[in-house]
Amino acid sequence: MLTTGANSGIGLATALAVARHGYRSVGSVRSPEKAEAVARAASQAGVEVQTVLLDVTDADGCAEVIDRVRPWGLVNNAGYGMTGAIEDVDDDEARALFDTMVFAPVRLCRLALPHMRARGEGRIVNVSSLLGVTTAPLVGWYSGAKHALEALTDALRVEVASAGVRVSLVEPGGVRTEIWQDMDGDLERRRDSGFAGAYRRSALGIRLTRPFMADPGGVAEVVVRAMTTRLPRERYLVGIDALATTAATRLTPQPVRDLATRLGLGL
Repeated sequence: MLTTGANSGIGLATALAVARHGYRSVGSVRSPEKAEAVARAASQAGVEVQTVLLDVTDADGCAEVIDRVRPWGLVNNAGYGMTGAIEDVDDDEARALFDTMVFAPVRLCRLALPHMRARGEGRIVNVSSLLGVTTAPLVGWYSGAKHALEALTDALRVEVASAGVRVSLVEPGGVRTEIWQDMDGDLERRRDSGFAGAYRRSALGIRLTRPFMADPGGVAEVVVRAMTTRLPRERYLVGIDALATTAATRLTPQPVRDLATRLGLGL
């Protein structure tokens, strides 16, 4: 099984969990230093994880890795966070985000599918987010990328079912990973924005809720379940916050949610 973005967080936890469950585990990383970090983590866990160097935005590199690994299972996890009001994100930032979070995982699916079809079976798990189910101010671009990934995954799931390939989405809420460092960098770059006050409030909320966030290992176990169960579900919401937010979204009128969010962020 190939897991992208395997050097930390959910990706690393998934690569280790796949190996722990007795499967061949291959993780993609972007540098030799990150490959060494995976090797150390695998050694400490008493398992073997192979690594391949891959920038998922490199189409030729993706084709070479898929042809070499020929994965029975593919976990599209690689990505990064982006905090920024719609007005504060320029075209280059938005394109780079969608290149990594939408075009890259779909490309990897497309490349892996011929190998899966040849076997008559295969599994794909696309790691989305609670923000692929709902959205929020200041993370609209990130949420938009996850919404796009979910729509494409839903279409793909039906298109490849007759080939014996099962496709699932895993939608975690808040998880204790390095993705929050991306937020810190974004806020520093946008410190002169007219939304600076809202950014500070958002950052404070994240800091206060970090102790209650899910552990990457718990998300990884859900990913492995989706990859190995006989009848995988279409979607796996992970985390109390994901379940609670989804329920609240269904039950609370949109104007009420909008007003509460504006008051909380000072918008």
